[in-house]
Amino acid sequence: MSEPAALRFVKGIGPKRAAALEAVGIASAAGLLEVLPFRWEDRRAFARVADLVPGGPDTTLDLRVASARLIRTRQRGFSIFQATLEDASGAIKAVWYNQPYLERVFTKGARVVVFGHAEIDRRGEIVLANPDYERLDADDAAGVHTGRIVPVYRKLGGLTSKALRAAMHGVVEGLGPADVLDPVPAEVRLRHGLLSHADALAGTHFPPGEVSMTDLAERRTPPQRTLAFTEIFLVQLALAARRDAAVKAPRAAHYEIPEALREKLAKVLPFKLTGAQKRVLREIGDDLRSPHPMSRLLQGDVGSGKTIVALMALLVAIDNGHQGALMAPTEILADQHARNILALLQRSGLPVKVAVLTGSQKAAARRRALADIANGHAQLVIGTHALFEAGVTFKRLGLVVVDEQHRFGVMQRAALVSKGSRPDVLVMTATPIPRSLALTLYGDLDLSVLDELPPGRTPITTVVRTEKDRARVYTGLRQEIARGRQAYVVVPLVEETARTDLKAATAFASFLKKEVMPDLVVGLLHGRMKGDEKDRVMSAFARGAIQVLVATTVVEVGVDVPNASVMIVEHAERFGLFQLHQLRGRVGRGSAKSYCVLMVGEDGRGAASERLRTMEATSDGFKIAEKDLELRGPGAVFGTQQHGLSDLQFLAVILRDPALLDAARAEAQRLASEGRAEGLLAELTGGWRQRLELPALG
Repeated sequence: MSEPAALRFVKGIGPKRAAALEAVGIASAAGLLEVLPFRWEDRRAFARVADLVPGGPDTTLDLRVASARLIRTRQRGFSIFQATLEDASGAIKAVWYNQPYLERVFTKGARVVVFGHAEIDRRGEIVLANPDYERLDADDAAGVHTGRIVPVYRKLGGLTSKALRAAMHGVVEGLGPADVLDPVPAEVRLRHGLLSHADALAGTHFPPGEVSMTDLAERRTPPQRTLAFTEIFLVQLALAARRDAAVKAPRAAHYEIPEALREKLAKVLPFKLTGAQKRVLREIGDDLRSPHPMSRLLQGDVGSGKTIVALMALLVAIDNGHQGALMAPTEILADQHARNILALLQRSGLPVKVAVLTGSQKAAARRRALADIANGHAQLVIGTHALFEAGVTFKRLGLVVVDEQHRFGVMQRAALVSKGSRPDVLVMTATPIPRSLALTLYGDLDLSVLDELPPGRTPITTVVRTEKDRARVYTGLRQEIARGRQAYVVVPLVEETARTDLKAATAFASFLKKEVMPDLVVGLLHGRMKGDEKDRVMSAFARGAIQVLVATTVVEVGVDVPNASVMIVEHAERFGLFQLHQLRGRVGRGSAKSYCVLMVGEDGRGAASERLRTMEATSDGFKIAEKDLELRGPGAVFGTQQHGLSDLQFLAVILRDPALLDAARAEAQRLASEGRAEGLLAELTGGWRQRLELPALG
């Protein structure tokens, strides 16, 4: 089984299914074993037919086939297979649809184990509808699909959960010590009481009968603990190797920060820096003067002043003769960065040439920007993912700043970094990351935290309201508009669809204009608009020409209009907790009292009560991030664009058990310090190597 081709020889797979699995990256039986169940079902205890209750829980029954027949219906291609199954307590009918091959399984007198629940059919009879089944031969004491704790898999490469279960069982049954590489050295396993990788995989796929279902669901069994340790150990090993390589790499760009430069930078500032900003700037300054390139993650809650810190760092690079690049996740945010930075530069009189590069630029403007970037005339380049596309050449890129880094894939960030010769890198996020998650995903980066808001920010009052409160909400909105303020109304979708009742941006904006606020100026902003359309709308809103802006979540990140004091989120129960926090951060950016109103549907408050209560109770981004991790997991917190997060199968275990994280991290760092990390990583298979790209910067 150690050869990739062996996959087609596994019972239940064959050449066709092997090809389908190889198409989704599974090339060997050992690789198939790394596809773990997402849950398990307890099919150990056998019930009697007489105990079945319609609508009751799924149960396992050991039965004999009394009779069976295939019913071909008048509907073309539709058949019903029906069997009468019995035990000593009674008999019950079981039915399956469009499975005519069951005639070969349910022969009269055969012993079968089925798993399912009883229900009432249209004739009022108690039946088992589409139960899982397994035929047991006379000498078959234990089944694969029933009579045990059964693994449940997501469909993969065309194989159903049941087909995968059979294939996995075949692999595990034939598993030998040499068939699965053990990625954790033997001395580390011994020190921490871990199983071999092969035993851990086998015990996770097919747990022994005495295992607690609670421990299994919470991934606390010894095999699962071994796999969790292995996963975080390898992530930390990759991080340690990258960090070691970064420390050894010589600096390409050299920086001096004389007093004259400090005086220039002070002129740019429109306000006094917070203590946190000063601390972070000292950390960045130390990095820039060090003999090795900077790799730093800057965390800061919504409104903490990350952008001004990034601008200070970029101006240091520019003053030292290098180019700086600032990459933002959306054109709206890139354009806003450009407008705000240009205003600060003009205010200070610093002669810095700024170029903007986005995907929707007109051809002539793009050509000019590319030429300025290539010849070095553009000292500061601000843009979206367009910055790392082929054809973008920097003359002397010294510092790369990536804003809202979790919205970019690893390879995107790496592509931008590759535009320079070992440039310094500062990645920023408004997502406060708990220590355990930061160490897990960004352990190769130094961490800075902006944990202090600039003065003048006023608290935001957050309330949850239902449809019966709508008139009162609109009255409050009008009162704020009358005070000269502005408002956002955020809706989940752009257009209505037949399958949803969510308020769509286009329809809702029209409704507000015509029915609710005909005397107010209502604007519309969504992701499907062209770049110049978005610019016109945002410019109009920023200068106060639009009073109420109806938008989708394109306003979630970075949009800064200090005069906006009201944020209304429609169908708030459909949004993630931290997404709500980001939306709320669009208001409260000036000195006026601000409000965030979370509108929910009729059942919304109950469906998302814990999340909504959290929003009402706190504005602390770290507390919100912790709660979002607890409720939804890290993949949901960071969004689907964070490449690879979902590949970490035991991340929840790691976050729940910091001692396990610390132990795995200590072992990885020890091995890296001994020079063994690269060798261990080089032995890993393709699947592991792909997953370990997750935390890399490039």
